[in-house]
Amino acid sequence: MSLSSRVRTWWRAMRSGRAVDAQIDDELRFHIESCAEDLMRGGLSREEALRRARAQLGSLAAARENARQAWGTRWIDDLRGDLRYAVRMLAKSPGFALIAVGSLALGIGANTVIFTAAQHALLDRLDVPHPEQLRMLEWAEPHPGVVESLWGWYDDGPAGVRSTSFSYPVYEQLRRENRWLEDLFAFKNFGRMTATLEGHAQPVVVEMVSGNYYAQLGVRPQLGRGIQESDDGAVGSGPVVVISEPFWTRRFGRSPEVIGRTILINATPMTIVGVNPAGFTGAYSAQESPDVFLPFSMQPVIAPQNIESNASGSLLENTHLWWVLVMGRAKPGATDAAVAAGQAGLDAVMINTVRATMTMSKGSRMPQLLLRDGSRGQNPNTDDLVKPVAVLLGLAGLVLLLACANLANLLMARGGSRQREMSVRLALGAGRRRILRQMMTESLLLSLLGGATGLLLAFAVRNTIPRLLSDSWSSPAFTAKFSWPIFAFAAVISILTALIFGLAPAWQAMRVEASTGLKDSGHTVTHRRRGLSGRAIVVFQMALSMLLVVVAGLFAQTLMRLGKAPLGFQSHHVLLFSVELPESRYPGPASLRVLQQVEERLAAVPGARSVTLLTVPLLSGNASNMTFVPEGEHYRREDRPGVLADYVGHDFFRTFTIPMLAGRAFNEGDTATSRKVIVVNESLVNKFFRNRNPIGTTVEIGWNHPYPAQIVGVCADTKYYSMRVSAQPTAYAPYTQRGVGLNQATFAVATGLPGDAILPSLRDAVASVDRNLPVLEVRTQDEQIAANLRQPRLFADLTGAFGVLALVLACIGIYGITAYSVSQRTNEIGIRMALGAEPRRVLRMVLREASWLGVIGVLTGLAGALALGRVIGAMLYGLKAWDPATLAASALLLLAVALAAGWLPARRAAGVDPMRALRHE
Repeated sequence: MSLSSRVRTWWRAMRSGRAVDAQIDDELRFHIESCAEDLMRGGLSREEALRRARAQLGSLAAARENARQAWGTRWIDDLRGDLRYAVRMLAKSPGFALIAVGSLALGIGANTVIFTAAQHALLDRLDVPHPEQLRMLEWAEPHPGVVESLWGWYDDGPAGVRSTSFSYPVYEQLRRENRWLEDLFAFKNFGRMTATLEGHAQPVVVEMVSGNYYAQLGVRPQLGRGIQESDDGAVGSGPVVVISEPFWTRRFGRSPEVIGRTILINATPMTIVGVNPAGFTGAYSAQESPDVFLPFSMQPVIAPQNIESNASGSLLENTHLWWVLVMGRAKPGATDAAVAAGQAGLDAVMINTVRATMTMSKGSRMPQLLLRDGSRGQNPNTDDLVKPVAVLLGLAGLVLLLACANLANLLMARGGSRQREMSVRLALGAGRRRILRQMMTESLLLSLLGGATGLLLAFAVRNTIPRLLSDSWSSPAFTAKFSWPIFAFAAVISILTALIFGLAPAWQAMRVEASTGLKDSGHTVTHRRRGLSGRAIVVFQMALSMLLVVVAGLFAQTLMRLGKAPLGFQSHHVLLFSVELPESRYPGPASLRVLQQVEERLAAVPGARSVTLLTVPLLSGNASNMTFVPEGEHYRREDRPGVLADYVGHDFFRTFTIPMLAGRAFNEGDTATSRKVIVVNESLVNKFFRNRNPIGTTVEIGWNHPYPAQIVGVCADTKYYSMRVSAQPTAYAPYTQRGVGLNQATFAVATGLPGDAILPSLRDAVASVDRNLPVLEVRTQDEQIAANLRQPRLFADLTGAFGVLALVLACIGIYGITAYSVSQRTNEIGIRMALGAEPRRVLRMVLREASWLGVIGVLTGLAGALALGRVIGAMLYGLKAWDPATLAASALLLLAVALAAGWLPARRAAGVDPMRALRHE
């Protein structure tokens, strides 16, 4: 058996699934035995002959290794040769290579950017040991339920309420009776507090945790220690903090001497005992870390809550408010059945605790405890971003598919010029699989170049989506970091892209006949089939382009309509900023007196036309509400109607230029000791007082402890918390008559001066009341509105970019197929013109072909756009997904692009010299 025969045998063995080593062993054993038989004919014994044969050939293992290396070397040499040839072919066509790599880079880069944002916003896990073992406790209860007061995430749907918040007494009882999870620990993101170090006050984000928090998460601080059980005992027993690695870097310059230093949190001295490791963000979110971690024992001291049913301000004994998040770690090796048993056991404990600690109304239904995946913490971005990210990924995938279709068409057209080359290679003995491998190698090279360029592009703009989703006055909600999954994603889609756009051209090249390709007239045999496939791809491109352009038009229309929607108030030349008063320093009514002083000092600043306070800034995405019961009407506690509410300053309506339709606005006489008053909007009057004048009517407002208030005015409707939502029934009350303290507030200053010019004076005015009160979140009302529109703007910007790219690729596709068609029909055009056809008739003939391709593609894409409308319909504003104007404009734009792309080849065809055309091969 010759060496080439053996190689073919081994190759067939590999392809049929046989072990290569076993096949090599068989072949070498056969060769050794053949040599031994030759030696035995000379009179040697079989054993001696075999020994000499092995000695001549070397050991079996060495021979096998040499054979394997020879096969591997040949495979590598073949691959190297294919790559070298592919590089030479691309170098001969730099324009084609640039277009191909550029279009792929844009498609792959867009997908990588969106995948990067999706991974960090939705898929990142907590940076702790074995996050998959973590279980978040959640509960669900049907209407009407026991839990009435919640602080934290909840989902109130038709089936009932779901939440991850528990009362602290319920958590303690669950932990005491837990036998199913390793242990339960608790935490709560308290938002911002004021930290003072060396006389400098600044806001910090605080998370309060239980004493076993660090032990159960398995996290060891890089400096010092974590919070321990001894820190979380009696109230005030743990005046210690652990700071995050970013805060340590930003505020202390990574000094190791930070341990033991004193920092004031809400004016309470605390000792820094530890610095968290880099990457640890706490248990609430995997994207962003709080600055400071405190034990729960410090809550009544640092952040006492003025809750009407809990005058002491401590939440640790409050059974009414459900606010703390609870998590546990499953035992190693726990099965699904064990986790289900733990859920049932903890559910029974929670029900017994609720019955023992809470007052239940008749007919109230109990919550049911659930254990869900806690590896990503609470992950507050999930609900808001799942659908938008899915839509963006789908649209980016369509862009990549469009780029693939465009490249496949270019490769097929380019393959026509390489038909003779393939025929020659076949005639010289190259197999069809060899041709297929060469073409796929070229496609893979193009795809990898496009993928590498797209990866660089994605890295350069990786934080574009986080910035678009963030406020202009705050840091991004998360930072997109490149990691191995991102590289793997880019590599996978690059390879898939090569298969998508390279398979059809490779198959076309492999089917070339050697004899046909070598004939002068061979091109006439295959052009029709290749032309039909090219036209089908162009129609597909036009359909995808139509779909993307329609979506871009719908989102652009949505943004325009939201931007032009009437607000009901004046947003220009209004500066907003927030202040936060430490509750330990300004408890209860004392906070209201300080806020009044700040308001008065601000009003005296030169350039401030009017000043008002708001508990909820307009169009901030947040809302507050209260029960609203007109005098003489009676409802059960759980059935009392609610309205939106805001506590404001007496100059609120003047600052925002909100018209008063009846009665009066607030004035300086509306104080804490005067009669309680409210102003209601027109929507509230239409709901509750359709046939009577509300002025002077007494209503009962509030939640747990309602109180009477008199309606003194009716104002015009305004947008409240979202640009998408029309005006809702809303009541405004003076903050000076608020029954409890107010430790967080926003001030609005109407001014004719630029913000940078008046801001130093406003800071000085606040500091004149208390130099430890930082001015936070400075922005204009117009910037606040822009932040409210960030998601529609994100969609409009990205889909607009996708639409432009789709138009460019569609133009390239139409131009390519039209130019190719003209070049192949040069003889026909010459004959037509020699027989008397006028140039304008030839021009119309070519343009007619391009137009029909555009029409078929537009109609196909129109059907796809109507189907996609069901997915994005809820994300639009002021128009339907089948908006006739948008569909018609998109169709006309695509048809104009088709005609423009076909115009240049048509002009070239109309200018053909008949004599040259007749001699054209």
